[in-house]
Amino acid sequence: MAIEFTKYHGLGNDFILIDNRSSSEPVITPAQAIKLCDRHFGIGADGVIFALPGENGTDYTMRIFNSDGSEPEMCGNGIRCLGVFLADLEGESRTQDLYRIQTLAGVITPQLMADGQVKVDMGLPKLLAGEIPTTLSAADSKVINQPLEVAGKTWEVTCVSMGNPHCITFVEDVAAIPLESIGTKFEHHPVFPQRTNTEFIEIVRRDYLKMRVWERGAGITLACGTGACASLVAGVLTEKCDRIATVELPGGPLQIEWSEIDQRVYMTGPAERVFTGKL
Repeated sequence: MAIEFTKYHGLGNDFILIDNRSSSEPVITPAQAIKLCDRHFGIGADGVIFALPGENGTDYTMRIFNSDGSEPEMCGNGIRCLGVFLADLEGESRTQDLYRIQTLAGVITPQLMADGQVKVDMGLPKLLAGEIPTTLSAADSKVINQPLEVAGKTWEVTCVSMGNPHCITFVEDVAAIPLESIGTKFEHHPVFPQRTNTEFIEIVRRDYLKMRVWERGAGITLACGTGACASLVAGVLTEKCDRIATVELPGGPLQIEWSEIDQRVYMTGPAERVFTGKL
């Protein structure tokens, strides 16, 4: 069976996009996704994203397999790439700039802007320990500046779910963090029963943050959209940053807003097509 694909990236966080609209189940398996994501023996990507038929009145459904074969609830950079992919698939027949996409984290709405950026309504952040989930606090409590022992050091962490779990810690110099050695220790820490994404944040100004990320199921990536959103929320909760800020990732900047009006988080950033091919 031949499968056409297109590769996209959002600030270097790269994905293989597959037109899966003819089936409600992904056309490749998680094991096959692992091989495709291999940067030496496959195409190379942080994950494989499938555009499936919509559910419950939505336009489309998004599924994603990480490079380790696991399936996350959602992916911020990935859904921007999916929005551009859908517009490319529809071509001249496209009649809308905003898509309602069903994900395992709920309905997410990427909007294609006139300047080529994609603005995504990421929904309401979840702040209670039981929602994230983590056992760092009581299930009905927020997790703000909680001590966590990792790699022989005590870190103050704040936890947020953007439909997927995030553990955020603020540091003096984000470039000095030995992400290669400690990232997996955060991800698999027993206080996170579903593992976790981990963001290390340096506050440059109240409206400008620097971030490095270890993604659950993918390891070190150049960008993480849900992580940037969760980090701004954590910055507001700890009174370290404003509700609107630029989050600088290794792959480039994202504009993040946690609206004071509707309490929803909005992410704006690029998504670019790299190449097309056939499996």
